[in-house]
Amino acid sequence: MGTIREYKKEDGSTSYHAEIRLKGYPPQRESFRTRTLAKKWIQDTESSIRDGRHFRTAEAKKHTVKDLIERFISQWLAQYPERVVRQTAYLAWWKKRLGHLLLADLTPIVLAEARDALLAEKTPRQTIRNPSTVNRYLAAFSRALTIAVKEWGWIDDTPMRKVSKPSEGKGRNRLLSIEEKDRLLQACRSSSSPFLYPIVSIALLTGMRFGEIANLRWEDIDFTNKIITLEKTKNGERRMLPLTEAVEKILIHFRKTDIASGLIFKPISPTNRNGVVDIRNAFMKALKQAQISDFRFHDLRHASASYLAMNGATQGELMTILGHKSPNMTRRYAHYSQKHVATLMERMHVNLLMEGEG
Repeated sequence: MGTIREYKKEDGSTSYHAEIRLKGYPPQRESFRTRTLAKKWIQDTESSIRDGRHFRTAEAKKHTVKDLIERFISQWLAQYPERVVRQTAYLAWWKKRLGHLLLADLTPIVLAEARDALLAEKTPRQTIRNPSTVNRYLAAFSRALTIAVKEWGWIDDTPMRKVSKPSEGKGRNRLLSIEEKDRLLQACRSSSSPFLYPIVSIALLTGMRFGEIANLRWEDIDFTNKIITLEKTKNGERRMLPLTEAVEKILIHFRKTDIASGLIFKPISPTNRNGVVDIRNAFMKALKQAQISDFRFHDLRHASASYLAMNGATQGELMTILGHKSPNMTRRYAHYSQKHVATLMERMHVNLLMEGEG
């Protein structure tokens, strides 16, 4: 129950001390200028305590955004070593901009202003961030806020739910022509880097990301059951792919000069980032030699998906191969499968007409 006590100050003014004592909960006290405000506080606070909202609100007044980010990195993100470097960089931006704020003051308006600042800021390369990159910043902080809600009880709800994400458009989909593909592979074969040709070939054949290929270990390859197990993926979940004859041939040829354990593509230099092989310079040289412009390594993944779609892969099959969680991510390849769909319809129409004639 709530009680109000009236106190006279030395200057002649009056203050009202409100106190709430509910069984099973610690006492709550506040002071107000008027009795009306004190009564309202008692009503609102009793209601929020019974609904389980009050103490999470109190926690939000104790902790800052800086506290949240530092705890999230040390306790939660540390469990996922493959995410630490990139996610910490995203979170550092939020810490610098909003770290001083109490979580109670972290509103959707504040987050929307920060989102707009991300969109307007220039990167170290003096370019404007694209919407997809901004969404990664938003996703990193959103995850930290969600953990603060579900596991720590620091906030009642995440304000990020009410913040709109910038539209990413249709996404980049640079498809290699057959002639470009042949020129690129030829340039990779003649490269001084022993890793370039096998890595580029595997990317084209499987749609795997560079990080997934670079982190492949011999232990991940099941030559008996023809399966590749990807332990380190972008979304942190294990993914399995069939070991096709073409990929197996590349690996077996490469295996002749290596032992059957550890990284398949071992860095030549110990200074390579994250301890994995770096083929960036060799890839850029190969593109130049092959006279291919406006192309990135990640476009090999899009090219592989496009070739699969043109050969009849369904959206569900593409999601499985590429490791996409949302069908929206594979929808961009739908137009490549139209020829396959048309063939299916032609076959169905012929069968229908034959049945009608019978």
